[in-house]
Amino acid sequence: MTAVNEEQQLSCRVRDAALSRAFEFLGRRWNAAVLGKLHDGPVGFRELSRGIDGISDSVLSNRLSSLVSAGLIIRAVDEGPPVSVSYTLTEAGRALMPALDQIALWANEHLP
Repeated sequence: MTAVNEEQQLSCRVRDAALSRAFEFLGRRWNAAVLGKLHDGPVGFRELSRGIDGISDSVLSNRLSSLVSAGLIIRAVDEGPPVSVSYTLTEAGRALMPALDQIALWANEHLP
């Protein structure tokens, strides 16, 4: 095997591993929906809960924690009164949005 072939194979393995990680994370139910709801700016927990049909508060809380841990969203607490919590996309989360938009377009055009 030539050095060029080995380099191409390594490049493919690195790309495939990155795509697998991305789709594993984004493929978790509700993650993409939550990110999509934050696309236009900060949103509170109640608004997210009402805006995503079928998600329970406990699952939403879990997904929000996961997205915060992944560095895709920020949880901001306003001490009030009244105390309120909002979520917003980080720079990394905003960088992901064009890719999610393109995946949605592709799905609408090519999937049943």
